[in-house]
Amino acid sequence: MTDLFTRAESAAAFVLSQTALRPKIGLVLGSGLGAFADDLADAVRIPYAQIPSFPRSTAIGHAGQLVIGKSGGGRSGASKSAEIPVAVMQGRVHLYEGYSAAEVAFPTHVLGRMGIRALILTNAAGGINLDYGQGALVMLRDHINLQGQNPLTGPNEDRIGQRFPDMTHVYSKRLREMALEEARKLSIAPHEGVYSALAGPSYETPAEIRFLRTIGADLVGMSTVPEAIAARHMGMELLAISCVTNMAAGTTDQPLDHEEVLETGRRVMSQFIALLRAVLPRIAAGGAQPSAVSHQPSGK
Repeated sequence: MTDLFTRAESAAAFVLSQTALRPKIGLVLGSGLGAFADDLADAVRIPYAQIPSFPRSTAIGHAGQLVIGKSGGGRSGASKSAEIPVAVMQGRVHLYEGYSAAEVAFPTHVLGRMGIRALILTNAAGGINLDYGQGALVMLRDHINLQGQNPLTGPNEDRIGQRFPDMTHVYSKRLREMALEEARKLSIAPHEGVYSALAGPSYETPAEIRFLRTIGADLVGMSTVPEAIAARHMGMELLAISCVTNMAAGTTDQPLDHEEVLETGRRVMSQFIALLRAVLPRIAAGGAQPSAVSHQPSGK
């Protein structure tokens, strides 16, 4: 089997051959949050099935395509920012689809080999913290990996990152503070929290939610963490935003339904897109600040 580095290089080279853009910022859009990619200018849309070695998304609410285009950025009423090249994953894959953690993280490796240095991860999450309301946008400051897998398991690929990457600051405080500041300007309630990742696909029981609350989790979901670990392994700077699409089991008497997740995503989409458009110019202007481990990307 071809090694991870070679497969990621091949996939990155294929994607870059489809566009003249060379984005430095990437985004992964979670369940019901894919509409941001629909408004990109000069967009090239590449189905995951066409990208070498790329896993295919089967989850409802995930379009399953990589979109390379330009985001206008800026807030309503603010001076128009220059268009910002971005690489946007319109949907992701999950452990519950039958993929391993390494397969879930493979698209992140491809983004890194394309030259992405700042990555924005988004997800739909269940709210454990009762201070959050349904539809709240929460900037992650940390995570708890309860998925039982790590994408770095197995021989280390030294051309990608070091064997034991530090996880003290997985999510960039600098980018988080930018996002919180822009949220306040947009009159979006600013929230921070800790995300707990479980494998799924079943939703959690009320007893599991009580356990997660006890160990310090504010949110629960079935994604994000494998990508975050892989991104830090590669030296990317990370911002992660959860949309609280439902309150977790036991916090209300209502049964959980994936359609509710998608509906809440649609309801808050305008706020979500406004926040992304406000944050992107600041990330582009300030540049990413990756960790000391850095590797030359494809096409450079």
